Amino acid sequence: MYGISKAYIEDNKGADEIVAMGFDPSIVRETICRIDRNEYKRHQAPPGLKVTTKSFGYGRRYPIAQRYLPTCG
Repeated sequence: MYGISKAYIEDNKGADEIVAMGFDPSIVRETICRIDRNEYKRHQAPPGLKVTTKSFGYGRRYPIAQRYLPTCG
């Protein structure tokens, strides 16, 4: 099964592309917003094994200083 998080994180697809795959737009927006908001947790976790090219590494970095808030919506 191909999910929203896989399309967004691993395949670098945008919200419009994911909606075009047949997912509900409000669920896509909410999922992407949650992923972006919780990016800081990845920096707090101990290093782990890389299972894909984007997991727990430098694949997805968002600023965590100065109260960074991703634009949702």
